[in-house]
Amino acid sequence: MTGEYQHSLDAKGRLFIPARLREELGAEFYVTLSMDRCLCAYSAEQWKLFSDKVNAMPYVKQRAMRPLYAFASRCELDAQGRVLLPQNLRERVGLTKNVTVLGSNNHAEFWDSEVWAGLRDAEASPENIAAVMQELDF
Repeated sequence: MTGEYQHSLDAKGRLFIPARLREELGAEFYVTLSMDRCLCAYSAEQWKLFSDKVNAMPYVKQRAMRPLYAFASRCELDAQGRVLLPQNLRERVGLTKNVTVLGSNNHAEFWDSEVWAGLRDAEASPENIAAVMQELDF
């Protein structure tokens, strides 16, 4: 998934999902916490791959994944291409009105637009891009 899109939560906590990302996420997908201050959305197929990896871990390591499942929510798109983000998830990462939706490889991310703006320039710096390219042996 790729791209950066600006949208707003409506009064009910619904977020419009861009058509490009809807195609990849599917009509039903999973939203959970991230290691960053954002939410991550995974297609049902990606969520199954993730769950299969967790199931293959020893039980002691599986326990560390508890928060990802406890806060996960299966979400469905409505006819207008919106998803209702659960209030507990919105509150956990500070989503109140303006949301930046990012495509991020195998998932989408939902960021408070101000928080993302503060990170975007640092993450898109030439030095960071060079480090990423080096990590990928480019």
